[in-house]
Amino acid sequence: MYVDVLTSQGKYKRYLLRENYRENGKIKHRTIANLSKCSEEEIAAIRLALKHKKDLTKLAAASEVVSLHQGLSVGAVWLIFDMARELGIVEALGNSREGKIALWQVIARVISQGSRLSAVRLAGSHAACDILGLRAFNEDDLYANLDWLCKKQEVIEDRLFRRTYGENKPALFLYDVTSSYLEGQFNELGAFGYNRDGKKGKKQIVIGLLCGVDGRPMSIEVFKGNSQDPATMASQIRKVADRFGGGDVTFVGDRGMIKSNQVKDLFGHGFHYITAITKPQIETLLKGSVIQMDLFDQDLAEVEGDEGVRYVLRRNPLRADEVAASRKSKIESVEKLVRNQNQYLKEHPRAKEEVALRKVCNICKRLKISNWLIPSVEREICLSFDDEALADASKLDGCYVLKTDLSKQYANKETIHARYKDLSLVEWAFRTSKTVELEMRPLFVRLESRTRGHAFVVMLAYRIVNELAKRWAGIDLTVQEGISELSQLCATEMHVNGEPQCNKIPEPRESIANLLSAAKVKLPEVLPCKGTKVATRKKLTENRKHL
Repeated sequence: MYVDVLTSQGKYKRYLLRENYRENGKIKHRTIANLSKCSEEEIAAIRLALKHKKDLTKLAAASEVVSLHQGLSVGAVWLIFDMARELGIVEALGNSREGKIALWQVIARVISQGSRLSAVRLAGSHAACDILGLRAFNEDDLYANLDWLCKKQEVIEDRLFRRTYGENKPALFLYDVTSSYLEGQFNELGAFGYNRDGKKGKKQIVIGLLCGVDGRPMSIEVFKGNSQDPATMASQIRKVADRFGGGDVTFVGDRGMIKSNQVKDLFGHGFHYITAITKPQIETLLKGSVIQMDLFDQDLAEVEGDEGVRYVLRRNPLRADEVAASRKSKIESVEKLVRNQNQYLKEHPRAKEEVALRKVCNICKRLKISNWLIPSVEREICLSFDDEALADASKLDGCYVLKTDLSKQYANKETIHARYKDLSLVEWAFRTSKTVELEMRPLFVRLESRTRGHAFVVMLAYRIVNELAKRWAGIDLTVQEGISELSQLCATEMHVNGEPQCNKIPEPRESIANLLSAAKVKLPEVLPCKGTKVATRKKLTENRKHL
């Protein structure tokens, strides 16, 4: 490897980092990087480093003006940056300062989850500025960047969509929603609603994720915390009609998502749907003789309804066993409570039977088994079963019905079933984004625009994490463990006359080399070293407790 210099018109110089290689017995040359924007001092430092690249100790001994220092961590940042570049995220965000800061927020979210303050501190130990070409920034810049991301979200999503699909627009879209609780009380989108996280007494936001058939997120949208699931569908239909598709498109949504109003909206745009119906709706179809119980089997069955609607039926034996086991567990918990209450009544003659009975009745209601498990008391609590009600409650264990308006010529029942099962890809995206890898919650922002920007950062980070998970599938490490391993790879910083000149990337150890190879990422040998110092405006308090 060497630095190639070409002088044009006697005053313009072009510097290229090049290397020789042999192919079919002939020596050829290829360009690694364009160094024309580097200063003369940086060029000289690179030449000096290349001259002694096999043994940098000779370089230190050869000149008193050259010294080597441990540099910043480069492994994780370079890997994620290269992945983002390959996936089109770098191009979609753009080359402006705001685009580069947004890219750092995505990279920081993959490396270590936290607030904007923690992302700035992370940049102090990782080579963010040298790799991304950033000037110094602080947490205020990151918060303002969330506003920019919210404003530019549609443009960025459209660029990613075109990069991913080109002219071959997808004909099927997966859509689902989740909620994320808030620790504070002043988020502009926060409200009390159906909390999927089981956090009682906490406000939340509702998040809708629109994905392609492969589960790759196309668009994310944040709604008020009290928004009903079907109410979020209208904006997704408009997105597909105006930006992502149009024509013969099918929406796949979970039960309760696509109702009569949503069906009308889809029909108005010429779209189709695949969804599941609720248990009360199944019972209504049974009473109306549209479907029959004997159709529920492990094999798929199909029934045609009115107005071109098709129903695909199945009983999942594994799910039926799970429901039966859950019911048995509930009965055992009630029986244990009954034994404890009877023992208490026996030991305390003045205790009231009505109080003990009320406790048992309350837990039956909470477990939703009061229709067929009936407690009674005559100084001792007894349990009795309504066999008819129990049989009615258990007859639909493991049963589900899918509903669609797609014709048989377009999709058979097996295809309908498979496409509905693809919703698990969206559920996995939510699980990864909320808890496992990216920790969307809790949110450390209050403004609506910054809440939307934060969710968008998490969506972009998920695209990278999802791709890494696929490429590292053969390695016995989680994505986070792999990122942590790569974070240990630091550059060797070369100083000339006390000033940083360049970063030499050392040969990685075997475990890190395997991760890079599996991810199809190649580290550069040399990186620029601008000496940019990143620091937070907020400092730790002097009176903090020391352990």
